[in-house]
Amino acid sequence: MADTTAIQSEPQGALARLLYRPPFVGLLAFVIVFVVQALGHTVMIAMENLFGKEYIFQSALALGLVGAVLLFIGMKSQNEVAATWLGFWAGTLLWTGWIEFAFVWSGDYLGVPDLMDPNMPGQIATKAEYLVMMSSVGILFATLAYFTMNKETKCNFFLWFQRNAGMRTGKPNPAHERNFAAITALETIYVVWFFYLLLLFMYDESILGDRHPVTYGVFFINVIWAVYLFQRLMKFWKVTTAIRYGIPTAIISWNLVEIAGRWHLFTEFWEHPQDFGLEMSLIGVGVTIAAVLAVRVPEHQKARLRAEELAGRQPAE
Repeated sequence: MADTTAIQSEPQGALARLLYRPPFVGLLAFVIVFVVQALGHTVMIAMENLFGKEYIFQSALALGLVGAVLLFIGMKSQNEVAATWLGFWAGTLLWTGWIEFAFVWSGDYLGVPDLMDPNMPGQIATKAEYLVMMSSVGILFATLAYFTMNKETKCNFFLWFQRNAGMRTGKPNPAHERNFAAITALETIYVVWFFYLLLLFMYDESILGDRHPVTYGVFFINVIWAVYLFQRLMKFWKVTTAIRYGIPTAIISWNLVEIAGRWHLFTEFWEHPQDFGLEMSLIGVGVTIAAVLAVRVPEHQKARLRAEELAGRQPAE
């Protein structure tokens, strides 16, 4: 009977040993977050094409509301993996539905024109909503000051500043309870927002411009940074930590795609869903399946898998 049970559970055990350990734990998180950056553009453009100017903001309101519902569900969840993923999807939908489309509305209301590309006549270099987004930089820095000095933070980036710049404001409260859905949602929104502004100010011809030597230097440094973060991510065992580390890793890596697209090195097909409908649909379905599988991954399998490996090395009696 024991032998039969072992034979029946072996495929599941083999799959667990494959998917619940490095590098697949971090790789799954990276791929989902990375692809979602492209799909965010696709969703915005598809909504504009589908609903038109008459109903676009009502649909954006509904999209953000879905994100808020996911955040509520995630904040009540006791499952750390599910809560973390729900926080990511909530942050993504809140950003696209309520934040990005708020800038679209502001650009339309204020009559801000799109910025045309001097290197590609007739092509838009920066849409009006992103020009309006640049005005939010003050809010970014004001909130960044809080996050940088927050004694309860677990972010490696902020902790580095606290250790090396004398910015500690006290000892963390050991009784402080972290809500992983809220943390992940805020991380998603904040990282996307930060790098949007970084690229927008860098593209501004009055500051640098997309063909400035400094821009090329930033691109090169970004390559090094992305590779460094990626190779660290591939060593993660714990699923939830991998997800939260994978979000900035994937978004920093996506900066390379954004800059290369600005240089017209390839066709940004995700911004033309009407021309690449089948391809984008397949990508969307693939990400959905991967997301469902990711939510089902147990929180922490390192100890169990290690014990199984050690048990398998022991000589049979």
